[in-house]
Amino acid sequence: MATTADARFRAMQWTPAHATFYGDETAAETMGGACGYGNLHATGYGTDTAALSTTLFLDGYGCGTCYQLRCVGAPDCYRGSPVITVTATNLCPPNWAQDSNNGGWCNPPRTHFDLAKPAFMKMAAWRAGIVPVMYRRVPCKRQGGIRFAFQGNPHWMLVYVMNVAGAGDVGEMWVKGSAGGQGWTRMSHNWGVSYQTGGQLAGQGLSFKLTSYTTGQTILVADAAPSTWSIGLTYQARANFR
Repeated sequence: MATTADARFRAMQWTPAHATFYGDETAAETMGGACGYGNLHATGYGTDTAALSTTLFLDGYGCGTCYQLRCVGAPDCYRGSPVITVTATNLCPPNWAQDSNNGGWCNPPRTHFDLAKPAFMKMAAWRAGIVPVMYRRVPCKRQGGIRFAFQGNPHWMLVYVMNVAGAGDVGEMWVKGSAGGQGWTRMSHNWGVSYQTGGQLAGQGLSFKLTSYTTGQTILVADAAPSTWSIGLTYQARANFR
């Protein structure tokens, strides 16, 4: 169920920026990160990922967003300027010890992408180090419904929201247990893609409501987890954004 009419996220305009890479060809250094996706292979994001500068990261609300990039105007760009698609899974923090135009690539207000090396190598030779790019934000294409990874304890629940389609982001989240008489409880943003709540939800089936940070579209994810849910497990629902 969506409460915002025609809230489908659509591709934005191409805009200039720059891109670098971090880690090596294994992309081991990209695992984990400031969004909280953990092992990116296990959570379905793989190595087509990017760390965003603060301007795009938006205190974690930029996590899960998707971008197309193409290298332009540099000798190390591949012929034909191939387009790559990446998901934001990490933060590229500022480095105030270096000039914003000489090493401090992710210093605000710069718009910058620090790519996993395998992703960078799809559009440019790695020896370039940094290349000019054109980028645009695009809809995220995901298989199946939203996934919810549960952490916490019997009195506090931390939920990581993954595999989000459409705009790819989450701006607000609510939870409701299946026990009678309970309404929706608004969850607070913790960090990255995680939201938290207190209270006693053990032994109840759980439903969620999520609002996209970008489009304002709200969807109901009914029966996302059974009454036998457990901390440390991940549950995939049927619903997703468009």
